[in-house]
Amino acid sequence: MPAPRDATARPPRRRTGPATLLPPDPGAALLQRPGVLVRRLHQVHSAMFQEETASFGITPVQYSLLTLLTEHPGLEQGAAAAGLRLDRFTTADVVRRLEAAGLVQRKPGQDRRAKGLSLTRRGANVFAAMREGVQRAHDRLVEPLPPSRREAFLKALQQLVEHHGTVGTPPPKVR
Repeated sequence: MPAPRDATARPPRRRTGPATLLPPDPGAALLQRPGVLVRRLHQVHSAMFQEETASFGITPVQYSLLTLLTEHPGLEQGAAAAGLRLDRFTTADVVRRLEAAGLVQRKPGQDRRAKGLSLTRRGANVFAAMREGVQRAHDRLVEPLPPSRREAFLKALQQLVEHHGTVGTPPPKVR
């Protein structure tokens, strides 16, 4: 007959099969680093953006350019690069893709080297149609935070970006 179990003793462990055991997360220690968390949060937001707007075939950077051109029609390409915080070559590639899709048009700017950018009618329609999905992605990202902390979170991110704005590659200069 088995000996009576001590009431303070732990119950015997159940054996589980290999299918029920989860391996430890090898990256758990990295999730204590701000840079890793920021990069991972960007990945999460990019995925949410794509889930909400996949039917449009527009990337977050392309949508950002559409946003700038909605607010600043005729913006010169160099100024758009500065606003996007991208180099001129990357911005030119984004513009080419949007132009090929019929969403953006380039026109001669104030000097012969500068190009002014504007949304086409189709570009304005796509931008307007995407707004709701983009807002859902933004809302989903901050949803785990209590509403009272969401504004503070955004302000903290802005403060970090502004403070470190000159670190790394600075925004391109506008002529």
